[in-house]
Amino acid sequence: MKDLSLYIHIPFCKSKCNYCDFLSFDNEDKKIENYINALNNEIKNYSELTKGYQIKSIFIGGGTPSILSCNQLSSILLAIKKYYDIDKNAEITIEANPGTLTLEKIETILRYNVNRVSVGLQSCNNIALKKLGRIHTLEEFLLSYELLRNTGVKNINIDLMFALPNQTIKELESDLNNIIKLNPEHISCYGLIIEEGTLFNKLYNDNKLFLPNEEIERDMYWLVHNILEENYYKHYEISNFAKKGKECYHNTVYWKEFEYIGIGLGASSYFNGYRYKNISDINNYIQLNGEINLLKEDIQKIDKLTSIEEYMFLGLRLLDGINKQEFNDRWGEEVDLYYKEVIKELTQKKLLYEDAYRVKLTEKGIDISNVVLSNFLLDKS
Repeated sequence: MKDLSLYIHIPFCKSKCNYCDFLSFDNEDKKIENYINALNNEIKNYSELTKGYQIKSIFIGGGTPSILSCNQLSSILLAIKKYYDIDKNAEITIEANPGTLTLEKIETILRYNVNRVSVGLQSCNNIALKKLGRIHTLEEFLLSYELLRNTGVKNINIDLMFALPNQTIKELESDLNNIIKLNPEHISCYGLIIEEGTLFNKLYNDNKLFLPNEEIERDMYWLVHNILEENYYKHYEISNFAKKGKECYHNTVYWKEFEYIGIGLGASSYFNGYRYKNISDINNYIQLNGEINLLKEDIQKIDKLTSIEEYMFLGLRLLDGINKQEFNDRWGEEVDLYYKEVIKELTQKKLLYEDAYRVKLTEKGIDISNVVLSNFLLDKS
């Protein structure tokens, strides 16, 4: 059987964060039930196309999936279980925000074999949380985390952000030390990015948002790396750290260009040689009621050269880099056939490291990864 992963998008939140440009809505609670009905129909309809596939991972993201009721969560998880062949060892993740988890909800997801919870903390500083527009405090996060542990959740990710407005290196160090004490299995740590259309973008353009400069931001990044590595969290992807054996398989699906299907509003897919995404208008999504072919847009056939490009600039996000033998196994050709001169030039500039087995970013290369990765676009003329 072929391997496949599922992403399920829940676009509802209690409140929109000041930095967030994700496809999500607050104040749309009246649409949740109709949305879930349409979502479950899409889940059902995709099952006809996925016969012969086994689901290796499921990721329920958002938005805030944990704002759903127990019955709503059950209906989604039951539909997935009913219509798909799920590997008995599949990684099944749900995103959650502090203050939206209850004992009953956690027991519900565990009943359907959810075995990984990703909790959005972002900062241990209550003043910073308020600036970010988060609806919770550190204390509420700690209660949610304790509830997850006490209910039997054994694989938890914590999301943390750095380079926040007015943040100092000392404050970031305090955040890291507080999180390490909790001993989560996985930590995702991202630098704040100012996205168009967000409140932070407006404040930044009006000179009302003061961020650490680029040099301090890089110092913060390597502080995160050093502290977490010293505490046995392997830095396995540019923004992700894990205890041994606890790397997020689902995210690796994206970075290694394996197949996945995105179900729900605006969700992206890479399946059967095509990339595409679902429409982003929630009213249209509900009206189309899971009709797959009507939901799709931006459909792109992925040819061999595009696939190789994506494999390189996604795979190089992994700290272990690109395995040359894997490349050869996948395309029947050596990586040097396409990138010999590029790799040579970037290695000479100390932006890449190469040996007989792999190619990967150096620390200097990670610092300007977007620039480095752009070199792996191929001339298709």
